[in-house]
Order: sequence, then C-alpha cells, then structure tokens
Amino acid sequence: MSYAPYPALRLRRTRAAAWSRAMHAEIRLHPSDLIWPLFVTEGQGVEEPIASLPGVSRWSVDGIAARAKEARDAGIPCLALFPNTQPERRSDDGAEALNPDNLMCRAIRAIKDAVPDIGVLTDVALDPYTAHGQDGLLDEAGYVVNDATIDVLIGQSLNQATAGADIIAPSDMMDGRVGAIREALEEEGHANVQIMAYAAKYASAFYGPFRDAVGSSGLLKGDKKSYQMDPANSEEALREVALDLAEGADSVMVKPGLPYLDIIARVKDRFEVPVFAYQVSGEYAMIEAAVAAGAGDRDALVLETLLAFKRAGCSGVLTYHALHAARLLGA
Repeated sequence: MSYAPYPALRLRRTRAAAWSRAMHAEIRLHPSDLIWPLFVTEGQGVEEPIASLPGVSRWSVDGIAARAKEARDAGIPCLALFPNTQPERRSDDGAEALNPDNLMCRAIRAIKDAVPDIGVLTDVALDPYTAHGQDGLLDEAGYVVNDATIDVLIGQSLNQATAGADIIAPSDMMDGRVGAIREALEEEGHANVQIMAYAAKYASAFYGPFRDAVGSSGLLKGDKKSYQMDPANSEEALREVALDLAEGADSVMVKPGLPYLDIIARVKDRFEVPVFAYQVSGEYAMIEAAVAAGAGDRDALVLETLLAFKRAGCSGVLTYHALHAARLLGA
C-alpha cells in the first residue's frame, strides 16, 4: 500500500486533540474484558494480606461473596477462584480436590447465592491440594504421572461443576485432559459448562507470589518443567492450543502474559478463537514495586499493560488489578 507523502499526510493530525485520539483509537478497554482472580481461605470475616502481592488478600468465603458484589457493581463479568487449602487437608493424592464441601466449592456456592448472574471460573489442578505442591500425582521417582492425574482432574472438574462453576479451567498441563474433562461434563449433564484451557502455560519465573498465596511455595520440591512449557518454545505452543481445541476447549489461555505477547498474537492469528491471558502474580508485583519506588503511575501502567493484551489479540485478561482497572474505566 502506498501513502501520500509528507506534508499531505501528517500522522500527528489525528493525535492533536483528545476527541480525535478517542475517535481513532483502534483498541478499547471495557470492564467486561476483565476476569478477577481471588484467593479463598478458611474462617469467617478473614482477610489475610499477601506480603508478596501488595494490595491482594486471601478472603474467607463470606469475604469472597462480598468481592463478587464489588465485581458486579464495577462491571466485571467473571471471577477466578484459587483456594489456600490448610496443610492438614493436603495429601499426596490431593483427595481434598474431590471434597464437595472444600473451600473452592463453598466459595462457588457463596458467590452464586450472592450474585447469581456473575461468572465463576475455577482452577483445575492438584497443586492447591497436594502435600508436595505439584499439579499431579507422583510416581516412586517423583515424576508427575499423566493418566492417573487426569482421573483425579475429572473428579475435581465434576465436583466444581456440580457446585455451580461456569468455566472449568485446567491449569495442570497434562496431555489429553481437556478431552477427558469435556466428555465427563457432557455425560454428567453439564453441557453448558465451558472449558478455558491453560493451553500454553510456561514454566515461568513469574509465579512466585501466586504460590505464596495458595500456600504451595514452601511445599514444592523441584520444578514443573516436565509438564509446563519451555519459555524458549513458540511452535510447541501452537501444537498445545491445537490439541486443546480439538479436544473441546471453548477458549484458550496463555500464561504468563506480557512476556508472551508474541504467543498470544500467533495463537489468535492461527486459530481465530477466544484467547485469554493471565497477567500473573509476578507481573502484578512488578507494577506495584515500580509504583512503590516512584518509577511509574499505577493507573497509567495498569491501563497500558491491559491495552497491550487487547492489541495482541486477547478477548480478555485475568488480572489482580481487575477491580482497580474496572473502576478507572467506569469513571
């Protein structure tokens, strides 16, 4: 394509006034683009600030219901739940994931009682429930076994769907788990429960504060590189996404977010399906550290990073800044 030469074409013309910049904006943010991750803990009236995630807390179930009302009022359509399972309820087989009265299920029911019309996305993986902090079951050598783990993930997914979850989000990265979960949901009458697959989840250094939040950081032995993806790989991400879509995923997620904008863009271009990103705990913590150091303005940093996700092709973003951003956008 050819363009008129300068000065006939001055790209600064359309940037000269605020009304014109707004009219020519290619990407727009809205509170409906946001999913708010929340951490659930035991007790009543409990708020536990998370030191490595300034401004983020674990909430007891009643507090989670209150946060759901805040989200609704701010225009946020969906909450993502992550439990901080008490140490005495953790085990090598992660059996607490199958308990219909576990923290996750109680929080789902409390949200649906308080705000029936808000979406609830639930994490499916065993790391919040295992004594060793891995996402699946271990063999004698400490290797995370695939197929036996999927059997437990199926039960976990059905448990959450029965409690009222709207979106099942497998974050475990076991091969074949999306198809197995989809089949089980269909067979048990949960045809409208969506699956948002953590399709391209990388073995990242940005997850540290999250592991503090769910209580697994001190438990984890070794790493998760035998099932989470190598940060060096992008073609593999496309294969992972293709497999999850073929198995019945309704949408896919890339995690982490900002360091993987290239992956988001490639997935959107290749598959033309709803793509979500998780702006993970380390990304959030870096923004907050910059703000605390006087190196940046929180409002500007939050909105610019969210715009970057949308520009790369995201339908939505999981972010701990969701409530703050929604209120900015609604102001």
